[in-house]
Amino acid sequence: MVHVKICGVTTVDDARACAELGASAIGLNFVPSSPRRVTIERAREIARALQSSKVLVVGVVADMDVDAMRALVRDAELGCLQLHGDEKPETLAPLLPHAYKAVRIATKDDVAHARSFGGEYLLADAKVTGALGGTGETFDWSLVKDLARERKLTLAGGLRPDNVAQAVAEVDPWCVDVASGVERAPGIKDLDAVRAFIAEANVRRRR
Repeated sequence: MVHVKICGVTTVDDARACAELGASAIGLNFVPSSPRRVTIERAREIARALQSSKVLVVGVVADMDVDAMRALVRDAELGCLQLHGDEKPETLAPLLPHAYKAVRIATKDDVAHARSFGGEYLLADAKVTGALGGTGETFDWSLVKDLARERKLTLAGGLRPDNVAQAVAEVDPWCVDVASGVERAPGIKDLDAVRAFIAEANVRRRR
């Protein structure tokens, strides 16, 4: 089974619905520039609403210091962190195993940079100038096929119900991540699209 992370969730209702539809994880965005940003109070409310489920609640952050990240995990009651900024390997290291790095991929050099980060997990996203993520842009998936065999790789970047099956067939990632590909508006999920995305992510497993 390919795990599915629904990122950019902003409401308790959407979080519960994603869990019921079979998501393995949801992402809560704390990046100030993101249209999907949530407060610590909202994040805690969502985390508590999912306590009875097995859904992992991931906090998406960018360029925070280690102490601030630890405080966020505690105060928002998060399961782990996704470091989505320009963090260095030494920033991630003290947070392991409860954090992983998101790397933006456009070239083989970016893949080499990704390997410099420790931990069992990595996320590969599209590199788009001036954006940290959530752009809806894809990248050359063939660049990360080897990385998917080396780590538990989450594939992100422009995934939608109509292309996720192809992405899974090409890369065989541990998890796929979607934000804008299942939205009616930034932070507001289209639950029919979420259902279709989860089904298509695992369509190869059902054949």
